[in-house]
Amino acid sequence: MTEQTAQALAHDVEDDEISLLDLLQVVTDNLRLLVLGPLAAGLIALAISFAIPPTFTATTKFMPPQQQQGAAAAMLSSLGALGGLAGAASGIKNPADQYVAFLKSRSVQDALVDRFKLIDRYETKFREDARKALDGNLQIASGKDGLITIDASDTDPAFAAQLANANVEELGKLLSRLAVTDAQQRRVFFEKQLLNAKDNLAKAEQALKSSGVNSSALKASPGAAVEGLAKLKAGITAQEIKLASMRGYLTESAPDFKQAQTELAAMRGQMARAEKEEPASNGANGSDSDYIAKFRDFKYHETLFELFAKQYEMARVDESREGAVIQVLDVAQPPERKSKPKKAQIAMLSTLISSFALLLFVFIRHALRGATKDNGSAARFASLSASFKKALGRV
Repeated sequence: MTEQTAQALAHDVEDDEISLLDLLQVVTDNLRLLVLGPLAAGLIALAISFAIPPTFTATTKFMPPQQQQGAAAAMLSSLGALGGLAGAASGIKNPADQYVAFLKSRSVQDALVDRFKLIDRYETKFREDARKALDGNLQIASGKDGLITIDASDTDPAFAAQLANANVEELGKLLSRLAVTDAQQRRVFFEKQLLNAKDNLAKAEQALKSSGVNSSALKASPGAAVEGLAKLKAGITAQEIKLASMRGYLTESAPDFKQAQTELAAMRGQMARAEKEEPASNGANGSDSDYIAKFRDFKYHETLFELFAKQYEMARVDESREGAVIQVLDVAQPPERKSKPKKAQIAMLSTLISSFALLLFVFIRHALRGATKDNGSAARFASLSASFKKALGRV
């Protein structure tokens, strides 16, 4: 009984198996459809491709601004108290990728939308849709050689070239408003510090003038006794700013940070000793003491102003050397040949896709025809059809 059951199961499996000859027979029976169908689909796709407006792609390549180690580096090392002021303005690890992000920013895209009236050209209702259409017509990439490539596509070859070149121009306008390079960041930082120092110096000078100068104040010789103290106080202020900036990129356990703290503690100790020896503490009257205090305050702000002015000038020199100059390697020209549609590629892909689709259709049709001849399969198909109609509400 067991052997008969095994033989029956083996016979059923053999009946269910589809041999290679059966598949070849199905292909042979439908050979005309499988040959003429894809051929017709490829010819139709080729005919349709002639109706598609040609698209032209213009390309421009440029080198983004390069950062350099300028003269400010030596100046920063010579002025220890101010050397770390711009420390947080670290160099950019991959400038090309950052400039690609600038080109894809909304600021640049909006400038291009307004410049070429892309809302009307792309027939969009909203600015956001125009930006999406613009993004679809632009391909921006950075290579390992450090160059940035912009591919602009449009049905008008002249406009495609204008659009590619306009990206570079708008990037230059954006960079003129941003502090991107190390020198630019130092220049912006010291420019703000210089303005504050200038205002404070003007106030200190006005206060010194309003105090008046008398003979007893002149006898106190504040210029010799107070000037060094004011410079020391300015150095302490600069060192405190340095420590504040170092906290942005160093931990408190770092050797440079500990050294800066040690220098600040030493300067504060020197300041404390100097204050004990200043003339105002040796019997000077109230008028003299007031004048000396205002003179010291004036020299303090004057020293800060001089330090910030030197750093600002050095940052400007470095900025002019490295600059935000975009060096264009290849200016986009109106392309002579279209980039798409690629008619041959469209015809070949349509032929291949239709071949696979028709082959699948032939095999499925053959399987369904074989299933309808089997009573059990026919019953299952009927039940499946009834369930499907029930699910659609067609009882």
